[in-house]
Amino acid sequence: MDYRKSKAPTQTQTYNIMDFARGTGNIYESVAIMSKRANQISAQMKEDLTRKLKEFASGNDNLEETFENREQIEISRYYERLPKPTLMAQDEYLHDRIYHRNPAKEKDNLDA
Repeated sequence: MDYRKSKAPTQTQTYNIMDFARGTGNIYESVAIMSKRANQISAQMKEDLTRKLKEFASGNDNLEETFENREQIEISRYYERLPKPTLMAQDEYLHDRIYHRNPAKEKDNLDA
């Protein structure tokens, strides 16, 4: 899923804790899944932001140019307004948009 099209809330919300255990039957496993997804989203966001800001990088470090570059400031503000990666991962998990599997559970089912 593209993080720029995310409909995740920008502020934390209160949820029933059992909603998170619904997919796995274990809240701690669900938190681990959301954590891994949040790390993926964060890495993708950082990579995109770095790539976009490289366009504005110059060989000379002129402090005045840094403050006057409106496009660079707008890009930074856009990324600041996006929901946090943890909130995006939480939203994806609650709306069943994250594929996850547990190889240990699959192995136990095959052995039985």
